[in-house]
Amino acid sequence: MKTLLHKLSLPALMFVLASMILVSCSKDDVQKLKPETLGATQADVNFNEELAYRWAPVHYQDVDQTGDYAVGGKSDYITAINFDGDWVGTNNWNNIAGNYAAAAHVYYSVAETSTHWFINYAFFHPRDWTDNPFGYYLDQHENDFEGIEVVVRKDGSTYGALQAMVTTFHKDFYSYTVSGSSWQNNHENNDGTITMETYNNESHPTTGHEAKGHGLKAYPYVNIVGDGVRYVPGRTAGVPTNADDRNVSYKLVDVFAAGGLWEQRNNTQLFNSPSGGLVSSYGDGGANAPWAWNDGDDGDVQSGEIATDPAKMFNIYYKNLGTFDLNYIRNQYKGLN
Repeated sequence: MKTLLHKLSLPALMFVLASMILVSCSKDDVQKLKPETLGATQADVNFNEELAYRWAPVHYQDVDQTGDYAVGGKSDYITAINFDGDWVGTNNWNNIAGNYAAAAHVYYSVAETSTHWFINYAFFHPRDWTDNPFGYYLDQHENDFEGIEVVVRKDGSTYGALQAMVTTFHKDFYSYTVSGSSWQNNHENNDGTITMETYNNESHPTTGHEAKGHGLKAYPYVNIVGDGVRYVPGRTAGVPTNADDRNVSYKLVDVFAAGGLWEQRNNTQLFNSPSGGLVSSYGDGGANAPWAWNDGDDGDVQSGEIATDPAKMFNIYYKNLGTFDLNYIRNQYKGLN
C-alpha cells in the first residue's frame, strides 16, 4: 500500500483517502451526521407542536344567547385574534357580529428545562360581554384573552407525564394537580384535581370557560349551564354549527410563528404597548396577552411569568416537587430558542 500511494497523483491520492474514511464509517455513524443537515431549530418547532397537541385540553365553553351582545352565542365562541383577516384590535367587537366565522384557534408556547416542559394555551374571544343593561358600559370590553399553563415531567417517554395546571380566571389564578400527586401547597392552595378525558385514544386534561366574562378553570369547576360548545384539539379550525355543538376541533397556533402574536406586540393597532395590554374601543377595561397575565396576590410571581417563567411560578405555588430544574434549555420569551 505504501508503494501504491507513493505512485498516485495528488488528486487520486485524495480520492483514495476520502473513500477509505467513508468505508471506515459504519451505517450508524453516517446516520448520526444527518441531523446536522436537518436543522435543529425546525425539529424543535415540530416537536413543540406535537407536544402541545398531546397535552392540549378538551375544552368546554359555556354559551349564553341572551341579551343584545350575545350574537346568538357567537360572542362566546373561541377564535383567532385576527379572525377578520387583520391585526387591528379595535374592529373585533363589531366584526364578530358580521359575516366572519368564529373558526376555533388556540395559541400556544413551550418552555423547557432539563426536567420539565411547560405549555401555555391561550383562548381568545372578541368580546367580554354582559347581558345586564346596567353593566353595558362598566362590565364589557373588546378583546378577551384567558388561558392555562400546564407542566409536564420528562419521564423518558416521548411526551412525558402531566403534573399540574394553572388557569386564569379574570384577575385570579387557579391551580390544579393530577390525581394522586405528591405536590403539596406552598404559597398557594391547590384548587382541585385535573379531570382527564380520553380523546383520540389519549388522555387529555379538561378545562372550562364561563360564558360572557370567560373566566377559565379546570372542568367541571366551570359548569356548562344549558348550551355549550365542546372543543377538541385537531389539525383544522372548526366552526360551531350551533351553540350546543359538542364536537368542534380547534387548531393550535404558535405564539412565536413568523408574523404571529409575539411579533405583533409592537403593533399599536392591537396592543397598548409591547408589555401585552390589548387595545379596546368598546366598554370599560381590557385584557392581556399571555406574557402579561397577572394574579396580583401570588407572592413573588410577577406579571406575565405564568408564560415567561412558569418554572418559577410552579416552584412558588407548590412544594415537594421532586427533581425540578429552574434553568431553561429553551424559552423564547427569554431569547432561548
